Amino acid sequence: MEFTARTRTAIALLLSLAAFSSFLCGGVQGGRHHHHHAKHTKHNSARPPSAHAPGPASGGRRHASPPPHARRPVSPPAPPPSSSGGYPTPGAAAPEPAPAPAAAGSVYDVVKDFGAVGDGVTDDTDAVKTAWDTACQDDGDSVVLAAAGYSFLVHSTVFTGPCQGSVTIQLDGTIVAPSDPDKWPANSKRNWLLFYQAHGMSLKGAGLIDGKGQKWWELPCKSQKGHGGSSGHGAACDSPVAMRFFMTNNVTLQGLKVQNSPEFHIRFDSCRGVVASGLSISSPALSPNTDGIHVENSQDVVITNTAVSNGDDCVSIGAGTLNMHVENVTCGPGGHGISIGSLGKQGSRACVANVTVRNAVIRHSDNGVRIKTWQGGSGAVSAVSFENVRMDAVRNPIIIDQYYCLSKSCENATSAVFVNGVSYAGIRGTYDARTPPIHFGCSDAVPCTNITLSDVELLPASGETIDDPFCWNVYGSAATPTVPPVPCLMEGVPRNVEDNSSLKCY
Repeated sequence: MEFTARTRTAIALLLSLAAFSSFLCGGVQGGRHHHHHAKHTKHNSARPPSAHAPGPASGGRRHASPPPHARRPVSPPAPPPSSSGGYPTPGAAAPEPAPAPAAAGSVYDVVKDFGAVGDGVTDDTDAVKTAWDTACQDDGDSVVLAAAGYSFLVHSTVFTGPCQGSVTIQLDGTIVAPSDPDKWPANSKRNWLLFYQAHGMSLKGAGLIDGKGQKWWELPCKSQKGHGGSSGHGAACDSPVAMRFFMTNNVTLQGLKVQNSPEFHIRFDSCRGVVASGLSISSPALSPNTDGIHVENSQDVVITNTAVSNGDDCVSIGAGTLNMHVENVTCGPGGHGISIGSLGKQGSRACVANVTVRNAVIRHSDNGVRIKTWQGGSGAVSAVSFENVRMDAVRNPIIIDQYYCLSKSCENATSAVFVNGVSYAGIRGTYDARTPPIHFGCSDAVPCTNITLSDVELLPASGETIDDPFCWNVYGSAATPTVPPVPCLMEGVPRNVEDNSSLKCY
């Protein structure tokens, strides 16, 4: 086919326009792709490169990367000690796997971004605190990373909220406290790691929090231990709680090991919406006041799949606790079991309601499931359920003690915390025959009421004699035959209690 000159010119012009259009579109697409990649690197990388390390929220300053010699990892921490070579599996549940590192979001590495040394000797308090403060100002999901292989020495610190977004502390290394009580400021001996109004925070990982409490337990003020191995709480005996969550709502703890706290290991105070799971808590059997988890003035609390071996209460439930669920928890060897109280000290009013303890194991402890109140208090303990609890050579498997006292000078009073509506179902195992397996010591002034038992079978750990239960001013019933039999429960409800609305809290 022959083309005219005009036709050839038109074809050449069309080809030129097509080439130019292809070049133009390719350039625009390339520019868009490059811009998207830069945005992804800034906000979603698992670890921000050191050249773009985030700095404190004030002014956008950056922390320079520490020199290479400051990053030498130390050996991974050893697991907490256990006389049995490891923690028993709580109940029938399988142990929880270590929490996976938090997903996408800004990551603030205390070593790479904030200069922590992590050798267990250098003071890393400022680096850890600044990492928290920076993450707290991030309006998205952020992670403070304390990586495995490092040991961070941290002094008494307050991690303050509320935060702009949600903050997760991913602890896979170790945090250690100063070991010498003389190194602590005089006005900072009540708390070590305090989280205040840090709503929505999480503390997760396979790491260790070590309170280094040995020298605290040996202080002269603690040398004379009171009843049950607990010392007094005078000002001279102030010792720090390892982790305290105060006025912090919607908090999650998962997977951590906590050991050797000078006093309580974990304390939730005035919190709402707490989930603690997969924890391992340990200290020696004679370490005073080392409660595993203490809860007070808090509601909607869940504690699951946790093992505690310590010198005091495994889980202690204080005044103001409402809606608490404890499941698949192992206590012991050692310690004082799971306790509600002590309540009503020095005439105070205390209210505890809607507490369930289910599928627990208590081993070689001074107590099993206990309610303890002082004479002279007021308020009530109500709607409490202990279900499917296995006892292994426990001294007081089931105990209500309304004459709790740490000295010999306590006197009876005309008022007491009212204990009502407590059920014991599926409590089985063995007891230390030095004391009766069931002890209901209720107040002369205010009896215990609506106490029910079913499927209770407690046999002596050694010998063949089954001890009779102890009952004093207690009303209730046994829905099934029990071992030992409990014929000492009185029927009905006394009129002075039934018509007395002042005894009720809720």
